[in-house]
Amino acid sequence: MAAQAGALVGRKQQPQGLHLTALRATRLAGSQPVDQDQGRQGVFHGPSLQGSGSLAGQGAGKVCRLQRDAAAAAVKVRRHHAPMTDSWQAEARLQFRLQGSGGTALPRTIYQGGATAPLKIQRAFQQGDGRCELPLLHTAGGLVGGDRIRVCAALEPGSRVLLTSVAAQKVYGSVGRSRQAPQGRWAGQELLFELAAGSDLEWLPQELVLFADGLFEQTCRVELAPGASWLGAEVVRLGRSAAGEGLGQGCWRSQLEIRRLQGPASRWELVDRIELGGASLDGDHGLAGQPVFGSLVWVAPDPLPAAELEALASICRDDRLGLEGEMACGPLDQGLVARYRGPSSQAARYWFTRIWARIRQHRGLTTPQLPRVWPFQETPWLGAEP
Repeated sequence: MAAQAGALVGRKQQPQGLHLTALRATRLAGSQPVDQDQGRQGVFHGPSLQGSGSLAGQGAGKVCRLQRDAAAAAVKVRRHHAPMTDSWQAEARLQFRLQGSGGTALPRTIYQGGATAPLKIQRAFQQGDGRCELPLLHTAGGLVGGDRIRVCAALEPGSRVLLTSVAAQKVYGSVGRSRQAPQGRWAGQELLFELAAGSDLEWLPQELVLFADGLFEQTCRVELAPGASWLGAEVVRLGRSAAGEGLGQGCWRSQLEIRRLQGPASRWELVDRIELGGASLDGDHGLAGQPVFGSLVWVAPDPLPAAELEALASICRDDRLGLEGEMACGPLDQGLVARYRGPSSQAARYWFTRIWARIRQHRGLTTPQLPRVWPFQETPWLGAEP
């Protein structure tokens, strides 16, 4: 399988489905936005985005602009949500900036912002390199149909951030649960990240567990200034397989859009759309009967030689040692993408954590430490902890 990992990224084409060794993580060149209504053939239809919100403090207009852009793009998208008048609508708005960059002390990243219930911002932790580790907590005990979460974060120049979650997210069944909406209602999450020049964001939430007949969709839009870096990972378990439960009539959708600003223009680093449900749960071009899917994407701050990226991907493939499941890793034009499918969310976490450490090492950054809020008593590293 590792020999086929070079096919992991499709070139300049719309995704046609999910295959672990081809996986259709589509790189789109040029400065024009993607028409999301072309070439769908049953792939992800993104959610309707509404509202804007604002950030207190300097740089707030950047996040608002990103939200407005997302809302404008969503006008083209088919609206498929039932009314959500009795659902939770939670939002976190965050602004990160450097403090103490003018003296001899190591500059550290601080934040300001707020959240609406049931989403809460936990106490931030300053890592040894000055990076701000900030956990988010969803206090409602899980998502039901119609619930929505929005996280908006803006990073000022040079800031470094690790965003994570306190616990795994549960999404309960929706299809057939209500007489008013027997077809079910979608729960969802919207992520809007804007990174200024030289900033660095690691988005590493804990896993998501989608119960039988649950409907969940996520959109993640990332806007990178020159020299900014973004790393994101997600692990999802489709059905509580330990209890003999599958996904049933449920469905999981994910849309990731990463855009690099280049003066007044921009280019797409990655557009990645995935839908898992129905036949794709058992097909070879989907999960092949496995309950766990994972995805990791890294966009480097600057272009790297193709040989250097391939060498890094090869090392990451070697880090699969001792882990069960199928794993593939390959280069992007300016970064890496890795996929997992298999029976174990722990194996996916372990592999992605090792890749995270490899990327930090490659960039000359400090060795990562597992976030303090993660409850796992685990040692994911190969051999001793790096």
